[in-house]
Amino acid sequence: MRKLERRYRRLLHAYPLGYRRARGAEIVGTYLDLAEPGRRWPSPADAADVVVGGVRERLRAAGAADLIPGVRLAATLAFTTATALAGIWTAAETIAGRASWGVPTFGPFATTGIIVWAVWLLAAVVHSLAPLRWTRMTIGVALLLSAAALPVGALAGLPRPPLFVLVPQAALGLLALAMAAYAQRWQRLMPLVVAPLATLAAAHGMVERGTPYRSGEWGNFLPKAGVALLLTAILTAAILALRHDTRGLWALLTLLTPIGLLGLYPLSDITADLIGASYPNFQVATATTGIVVILSALTLTVAVAARRGTRPARLATVTAAPTAGTCPTCGR
Repeated sequence: MRKLERRYRRLLHAYPLGYRRARGAEIVGTYLDLAEPGRRWPSPADAADVVVGGVRERLRAAGAADLIPGVRLAATLAFTTATALAGIWTAAETIAGRASWGVPTFGPFATTGIIVWAVWLLAAVVHSLAPLRWTRMTIGVALLLSAAALPVGALAGLPRPPLFVLVPQAALGLLALAMAAYAQRWQRLMPLVVAPLATLAAAHGMVERGTPYRSGEWGNFLPKAGVALLLTAILTAAILALRHDTRGLWALLTLLTPIGLLGLYPLSDITADLIGASYPNFQVATATTGIVVILSALTLTVAVAARRGTRPARLATVTAAPTAGTCPTCGR
């Protein structure tokens, strides 16, 4: 039990120092009371609960407690976008797989990506019918399959989706894991409605254009999807701001990473020109991805720091003395 207690206390470093001093013993005692006999390590769920609670309390101390609801709003928009894109790529896999452009195919489909997109569409169905944990599990499977597409394709010689398709989808999926457990019915049904519409629209456009799925021309479509997501986030932020609700602004800042990665193809072209590369190869795409993630993270960090700087001085010590009735594990 002593080892388990020490490990819980290490996890408490996620909380601000003042909060740990005030309620650290209470938090650790609660988890120890609930732990089954013989346990030596905190369970993954407990560890995540402590870390999330600590992050929430640090944000509260920085005057950005509304960042968490903003992230959940961004997660909902990201999930809807990801399922719509999955529908589009499903149409691309099906139509391109039937055409004869002299490139290898995965049976009747263009690449192994059809498995990834099928799981994403399944996630939309699960989200409308089952608790959030099942949606998260399905998204997790889709993310694992996306990560496996590269090594499996290289080892087995199977065609895979382009990186500029997989990377933004993975970013949207990681953000979608932060969706709120309790959502209104229309929010749960939205991805299930949007995905088929996107599939039909994409199928119609691809038949007319006759462009191979793995052609670079399709890289120009994703930036348009990024612009659509950006405009949606801006509109949402403006509407909420009229009600003095800052969730939309935090959602917009959180979405900067997937929005930037939706433009990975043209941005990699720019990076290749800057460094003198002949084309945006794997190394160039990886470097561009890193730049987008770092710049987006810095923007969000600066916004949190600026919010902290505008707080009244009298609120600076709130964390050191938690108010009565605050939950010791989540800081609420």
